[in-house]
Amino acid sequence: MVSLKEIIDSYMKKVEGIKEYCDRCLNTQRWNGSVVLMLIDAAFTSIGLNYFTAVVPKVEEFNKRFVETGKIKNLKDLSNYNLEELRSVWRNRRSLEMAQNVARYLSTLSQDDRIALRKWAKNAVLEEWRSDPVGRIKGVGIVTFQYLRMMGGIDTVMPDKIVKKVINEILVKAGYKPIEDDILFVRKAEEIAKLCGYRPIELCWMTWFIQPEGSKIRMEKYAHLLSKI
Repeated sequence: MVSLKEIIDSYMKKVEGIKEYCDRCLNTQRWNGSVVLMLIDAAFTSIGLNYFTAVVPKVEEFNKRFVETGKIKNLKDLSNYNLEELRSVWRNRRSLEMAQNVARYLSTLSQDDRIALRKWAKNAVLEEWRSDPVGRIKGVGIVTFQYLRMMGGIDTVMPDKIVKKVINEILVKAGYKPIEDDILFVRKAEEIAKLCGYRPIELCWMTWFIQPEGSKIRMEKYAHLLSKI
């Protein structure tokens, strides 16, 4: 039977250059270092629309309307901003309310948004996510919790449906059982990434980037967007 490392290596070869995007995420430097936009990205992503065709354009629109104009300069501004005006860009009230509530909590940790996100992420515990101050916020599920932790500098994995599908497929090919429980899945993915010489975040991003859209995988199709995110 083919080894786990050989299988993972064959997947990772398709996404050469992934390290740069993962470094940016772990350094809290996505979206030009705007934690407001990282949080908006996570909130918009949480309702399950296509990331590149639906979420990214809306985050860019949010940036132009509110961040570049100086209307929202930091998390505190976001937490206090008029919700109906925000809905002119993104209609989903629940995800905007979630973003505002997370922003409200994070802004109590530091006046510096990057420090606030990283401080929270460093102290957040996966197994205790439901009782975490961010995890308790309505609209924050375990996937969003992990996504925010990753952008706050934690090298881990999100247990979303694509990540689970691809990594469980790899496990089955190598003769192991798939793992459905989200927390056990994250821990197993972290373990196999390190065993095979990769960072967990690289394994996670690989699963998204190798998804086919038309005749290309996402990493090729959306190459023009990757420097922003």
